[in-house]
Amino acid sequence: MPANNKYLTQNKWQRFAKITAGFLGGYLVAITFHLALATWLHKPSVIITATFSAFIIWAVLMVLAFLAHNGWKVWALYLSISLFFLIIFYFGNN
Repeated sequence: MPANNKYLTQNKWQRFAKITAGFLGGYLVAITFHLALATWLHKPSVIITATFSAFIIWAVLMVLAFLAHNGWKVWALYLSISLFFLIIFYFGNN
């Protein structure tokens, strides 16, 4: 049975933005979250926990990227969240 055409009318750049936001942006948010967390908690514990929890966070963020209507807005959101976590990481290490 063929797919419904109303679901296939997405622009190829929107599709590219969603895919890259899901893979790269989700990974960036998950890793920067754990970096920020490591500045305030016990670093070895956060690193060990990050092997599992980063994958779960990444998978959830990837699904959320594909559910959004605009991939570029997802990129903007993921980059701003990552920047926020990097600022926490930067000021936590000083």
